[in-house]
Amino acid sequence: MNKTKIDTLDKATTDSKATEKRSPRLNTNSKLYKTIIAAIEDKKGENIISLDLRKIDEAVADYFIICEAQSHTQIHAIASNIEKEVKDNCAENAYHTHYGQHWTLLDYVNIVVHVFDREQRKFYDIEGLWADAVHKELGK
Repeated sequence: MNKTKIDTLDKATTDSKATEKRSPRLNTNSKLYKTIIAAIEDKKGENIISLDLRKIDEAVADYFIICEAQSHTQIHAIASNIEKEVKDNCAENAYHTHYGQHWTLLDYVNIVVHVFDREQRKFYDIEGLWADAVHKELGK
């Protein structure tokens, strides 16, 4: 295959991926979304908020789900439960996970979950950074 044809194919693939990202892939009725919320609630996560990022071109995911925990032990318990429930119920593994004592992140590509302690959540203010997103309070 000549170089021009390869470049054209590469551009078409890149354009297709860009268009694919902008089109909504998930919604709040998706199994993955519901499983993550249930897993957080199961471990008593607090102040659960969903940020719908689908209409923001620069967004790295369709949704951010953010919650708080009262201790680093609870942060770990919530994150571990999310991983287990998503694997068991959706047959998916996180693309990337970063465990920390004050903030843990689980990246499922279309949904990124942030589990914070209260102080770190206030400090990083992800809800404020993504103020253009549709905010939805969740949980019991």
